[in-house]
Formats: sequence, structure tokens, C-alpha cells
Amino acid sequence: MRKIYIIIIALMFAGQAVSLSGKARVDSSQDLARARRIHAESLGIDSHIDTIQRTLNGGEDISKRTASGHVDLPRLRESGMRAPFFALYVPTYYKGSEAVRRTLQLRDAMQRVLDAHPDQIELALTAGDVERIVRAGKISAVLTIESGHAIDDDLAVLRMYHRLGVRSMTLTHFRNTNWADSSTDKPQYNGLSEFGRGVVREMNRIGMIVDISHVSDKTFYDTLAVTTKPVIASHSSCRALVDVPRNMTDDMIRALAKNGGVIGINFGASFLSQKDVEASRRNFSNRAAVEPNLSGKALDEFAQKDYLDTYGVMKPNQATIEDAAIHIDHVVKLVGVDHVGIGSDWDGISTVPAGLEDVSKMPALTAMLLQRGYSESDIKKILGGNFLRVMRQVIGG
Repeated sequence: MRKIYIIIIALMFAGQAVSLSGKARVDSSQDLARARRIHAESLGIDSHIDTIQRTLNGGEDISKRTASGHVDLPRLRESGMRAPFFALYVPTYYKGSEAVRRTLQLRDAMQRVLDAHPDQIELALTAGDVERIVRAGKISAVLTIESGHAIDDDLAVLRMYHRLGVRSMTLTHFRNTNWADSSTDKPQYNGLSEFGRGVVREMNRIGMIVDISHVSDKTFYDTLAVTTKPVIASHSSCRALVDVPRNMTDDMIRALAKNGGVIGINFGASFLSQKDVEASRRNFSNRAAVEPNLSGKALDEFAQKDYLDTYGVMKPNQATIEDAAIHIDHVVKLVGVDHVGIGSDWDGISTVPAGLEDVSKMPALTAMLLQRGYSESDIKKILGGNFLRVMRQVIGG
């Protein structure tokens, strides 16, 4: 008789487990539907994508759904990520005036997309432009330069980029510039040089957002000591969770929040999961060693092949969509929801988390945040409200 009771109780619990499992599946479906609605009501700012590289290097038409890459205009619209920062990324092996020339090629590639598809995409110069363009059902393109070596140590070039619509710039990339130390190079200036401080001041003056992703820790603190405006880390994650120099320490995140800035969580696997760091370090060493002795067309052809070889095929990794949510959680618990956003690095990363294979999967991340107890208003801050605030404070509009 006792065995019968045990069997009956076991069956009852099994039935409850099946019921709860079924409810979880329904709730998950409901969360995803709710997430899609939230995305439809949000700006969908992603503070760093490298998609224009595919246009310049691969000749891809991003106005149509593409078979490769992480982003195109249809997927941006459908995912609700309608206000990306398009990075004009020039590899650090472009030197001096060559870096300026390559930046202008990228700006031209972006302009060709804007001119060919005015019904789908429009350049945003102010925070108000972002809101207006998104309300019109189009993609709002914000332009950013990735790495200050693109100004060729000339503030006049910086000002001309601003006149061409650039509204943000990272101070360094893999290597030091001639005026700022990178997080992945040997310190040369103990942070910012005096000219580097002048760059920050001039960016503040003309209304260009200072981006401290890629800079050394000392450069970061030097930047905060100089700037009078909020700064951003457009595509970084949390070093307390994954120990790589491109991620930010807790103290840095606190200082960024005190400044009024925002960190955009990077979706590269080695930024999100410690399990993927070693492979990333080997890859970085190989990338950092690339130094072609070329110029002009020959250098452009090298850069084209370099990009397609590096990012044409995604490499295996162990990161998951949950890792991205954990990094968002970490920032929120540390400094509150007002200082975190999305900085995916789509089309500029060669490893993507399972569940976040491209921009179309973004509602799944939002559904996960809903399951973790985030309110709709807080999610809308993460999906653009926080970065829009910085745009308004620095750029205006």
C-alpha cells in the first residue's frame, strides 16, 4: 500500500512538472511576443555596428536581406533596432593620410547607401533626428569613427568629419594613436598626451561623442578628467565577468556612470564568456601582427581580403545569449539601468553567442530580460533611451 501511495504522489508531481513545463513554454512565447511589441515602441539604438565594411569590402547591397553578415536594413527594421551607429572603421595599418583617405571611402560607401535608399534609411545628425526618422519607419543612421588615428593628428580633419555627419569617435583601436594609449598596446603616453586632451576638448566643443571603448584604463581616467560632457563605451562588456582588457572594470563602470555615460554591451563571444578568451587572445596576437608595407590601391585590396577572411565565416565558441543578459545584469546591479545599452559590434566580430546569431535575434534577448524581471520602461532605456540622452547632452537636438 505504501508503494502505491509513493507511486501516486510521484505521478502527481510529474503531472505538476509537465504542467509547469508547459506553462513555461507558453510564458516564453508570450514574453517573445511582448518583446517584439517593446521593440516596435523603442528606438533600437545599437551604439556600434561595422556593417558598412561589408558594403565597401564585399560590395553587398544591405538594402536587401543578405545571406551573410549580421545586419541589413530589412533585419534592422524587423528586429526593431532602427537606430544603429554605423562605424567607419579604418584598420590601424592605414597610417597618416592613408587613414584619412580610407575614412572618406567609407563615408562615401555610407552615402551611396543613403542616396540609393532614401525611403529606407536617413542620416541622423541630432537626437531629434533619430526620433523623427524612427517615427517615419526608416533606419536612422548615426555615423561614428572607430579609432582616432583616422584624424591624422589634425583637429581640422576632426572638424571636417563632423561636417560630414560624424557624431562619435573612439579615441583608439588595437594600437595606440600618436596621442592616446590603447588597451591592447604597450603604454606610450601614460594615457592621453596633451594633444589627446585637446582632441577630447574639441570633441566636446563641436558636439561629437567621445567613445572610450578600446582605450587603456589610464586613457579612460584621463578622458574623464578632461571631458565636460558624458562619454560612452560603445562596444565593451564587464571585466569582472570576463577578464580581457577591452572590457571595463567595476570601478571604470562606476566612474562612467558618475560622468553620466553609457556602456554598450559587446556581443563578441570573448567579451561575454571566459571560456572563449584563450582562443580570442591567439586570434588577437595574429591580428596585431598584421602590418602590410603597402599604400593606395594595393593597401585597399589587402584590407578587403583581410576583412573578408576575418569576418566572412563565424568561428565556433561557447558564449550564449544568457551571457549577454548576465553582463547587462551586472551593470544594472552596479550602477543602475540608466547607464547600459546595446553595442553589439555586429559585422565586426567573428564569434557570436548562441541565440544572438544576428540582429534579428534581438527580441529574444529582450524576452530574457523580461523573464529576469526588467520592466518595459527599463528595457526601453537599454534599447536606446540611455544613448539618446547622451546624444542630446553632447550633440543636441
